[in-house]
Amino acid sequence: MKKILFFISLIISTMSYSQKESISDIVSGKVQNASNDQKLQNVHIINLSQVVGTITNDEGDFKIQAKVNDTLYFSYIGFKPIRIRVTNDWIKFGEVKIKMTELGIALEEVVVADVQLTGYLEIDAKRIPVYNNYRYSISGLNSGYEGGNRQPGAVNKVLGAIFNPADFLYNIFSKRSKELRKLRKMKKDDDIRNLLETKFDRATLMALLQVERLDIDEILRNCNYSVDFIKFANDLQILDAISECYEEYKILDRK
Repeated sequence: MKKILFFISLIISTMSYSQKESISDIVSGKVQNASNDQKLQNVHIINLSQVVGTITNDEGDFKIQAKVNDTLYFSYIGFKPIRIRVTNDWIKFGEVKIKMTELGIALEEVVVADVQLTGYLEIDAKRIPVYNNYRYSISGLNSGYEGGNRQPGAVNKVLGAIFNPADFLYNIFSKRSKELRKLRKMKKDDDIRNLLETKFDRATLMALLQVERLDIDEILRNCNYSVDFIKFANDLQILDAISECYEEYKILDRK
């Protein structure tokens, strides 16, 4: 009988401990404007350590999965992104206030390219600039590749990029393997995908992957993406492109 009571008490204590542990894995807070304490709605928060995301509600409140020493990344249009480390006190005492600072945005002079139209469709259609970006499909592989043009050399360039990975890719991928392993998790998190779909500045990707903007551009160039794609794609498209390139690199690297 004593043994039975002992095992029951052990099970109860284990369940109690696991419940406390699961509670401690969630942190909460409120995000405000640092200048006037106004609540900020739809602020994107990403746990860079666990690769999970969320957004603030109408009251600026949020909850996100996190542990001590995890780093949370806060981003909001018109405000300076910030990183905050989760501390024991935060988990112990509960909700905290996060204050974000507005960016001073000065619009520079905008130059609009002059396309002189004649009114004749056939002539004007030839004058309008067109981005000549094409992707090539290769039998046996699940994804396509952007060659940039339809010249015969473009296909050879694509094949060369796939079957002869650049030294740069080896260096950047081998040094960043820990961060790049997060790519699959990023692609599965809807909050992170929705955030990246609206961004074009690469700042969130840089924070997630721990790389510089120049590294991201160089990765895409070595993976044979066009200059136009690198300049104009949103951050979600860039994430998918880097992810595809990394998965192919891993296959080739094993060989």
